[in-house]
Amino acid sequence: MRIVVASEPGSSAEANQDGVVVRGDTVAVLDGATARTDTGCRHGVAWFVQRLSEALARYSDLNAAEALAAAIGDTAKRHCGTCDLTLPGTPSAAVGVVQMRGGALHYLLLGDITLVVQSIDHLQVHTDDRVTATARAERDAADAIPGGTREKAQALLRMKRAELTSRNVVGGFWIAAADPSVVTHAVIGEIPLAKVQSAALLSDGAARITDLMNLYDWPGFFGALRLGGPADLIRQIRAAEDSDPHGIRWPRNKIHDDATIALVEC
Repeated sequence: MRIVVASEPGSSAEANQDGVVVRGDTVAVLDGATARTDTGCRHGVAWFVQRLSEALARYSDLNAAEALAAAIGDTAKRHCGTCDLTLPGTPSAAVGVVQMRGGALHYLLLGDITLVVQSIDHLQVHTDDRVTATARAERDAADAIPGGTREKAQALLRMKRAELTSRNVVGGFWIAAADPSVVTHAVIGEIPLAKVQSAALLSDGAARITDLMNLYDWPGFFGALRLGGPADLIRQIRAAEDSDPHGIRWPRNKIHDDATIALVEC
């Protein structure tokens, strides 16, 4: 098994809020949720993602759901007594995990991480896109405003507040925060390992090359990924973002987003 990873912050002036775990037969990508509202926490999203990644690595001998639940519980304990973990905006992250064991590729997706699997006979794409079904009116309104403006920032704040009303509640979307029980709502599956040739986990800042910018379809993306590697794909994303500095061609919340790709070749 060969694993190649690339991760790059959206801005050199800000910490990368994505994370990667590679431990034994476990590979994970984490994508911290941008805090546009009060988090009630003194630490911040990058801190949360780093601690959750470290804890997930420690529990990687467990299955993905058990490992993530234990990691969420451990990370919650590392907050200070002054952190209010009950606030809807408490630091959180989308998580995607793959484990190659027991003759199968097992996967878990919680939040908008994308898994692309090239098997012997076809390409599979899995994602947990429940978050995109929330705050639809607010998302559309924000998309209609050019990036870098005060109006855009205000629209994104309204979108975030609407989105948070659906976070980790029935009928909404689920994401790793302070409650380990959210793992029961994850998208979980397995694929016979004998059929798997390669697999890739992408944060949404990387998946935008296909699902937003349409620079590739998924087979084309995977071919380019295997040819040039994760770092080259992220370079292509940055070039496309730079060509649309106000988000007119491709309306988006962030002109440059943290981007992470983990490629596993079996």
